Formats: sequence, C-alpha cells, structure tokens
Amino acid sequence: METPTELRYSTDHEWVRVEESLVRIGITDFAQDALGDVVYVELPEVGAQVAQNASFAEVESTKSVSDIFAPVSGEIAEVNDALEDQPELVNEDPYGDGWICIIQVNSLDELDALMDADGYRSFVSEDGQE
Repeated sequence: METPTELRYSTDHEWVRVEESLVRIGITDFAQDALGDVVYVELPEVGAQVAQNASFAEVESTKSVSDIFAPVSGEIAEVNDALEDQPELVNEDPYGDGWICIIQVNSLDELDALMDADGYRSFVSEDGQE
C-alpha cells in the first residue's frame, strides 16, 4: 500500500495535498484497491460549498458505490474532468492523475484533524484493514 509522506489522510480514506490555501483531494491507494475497478466518478460542482466530513462525491466500482467525504470545509475550486472519460485513473494513479477535486479551504486549522502518513498506516493496520 502506497502512502506518500507529504499528504494528510482522513479516516474515510481520502488524501489531502496542501497547495497554499487550496487542497487537492483524492482517495487513497488502500481505498481504490478495496473498491476494485472504478467505472464512474460523480464529481462535485465547481463553486459548491462542502462541509468537513460531509459526502460530496461518489465513486462507483464493479463492486460497489462509495461516497467521498470532504476532509475539509470550503468551496470546490476545480474538478478533475479527466475522470469523466477515464475513471480508471483513480485506480491507476490515485495520488497523481486520479485526484478528484481542489477545494479552497475555509480554515487550514481543519487539517489538524487529519492523520499524517504514519498515522494513516497505523489506522489501516489497527482497524484490521490492511
């Protein structure tokens, strides 16, 4: 399981990359592996407001449909339109081309609630998920 050290992680298996006052969000390698082959991603609308821990998008795989939860509150600044035609990017490159959206964060303090890479690895293994 790949877990880049420069990212932050939620207990719902989303990752966050801080880019000044913006954060790029996707689902973790663990999550994409658990989902199986992703066949559709329902992206949020640019300009939509999202609340921390609230569902704001969906990923559909050959196994199930899963909600994506906002790890921070803010406004959707950009979505990864490439996923409309290539949802498999979530599987192939979850920390790169498979990102979901970029959020203009209301408060960077919300990042304090997220785990670092070591914390996420521990969370996954303690939960019996790895």
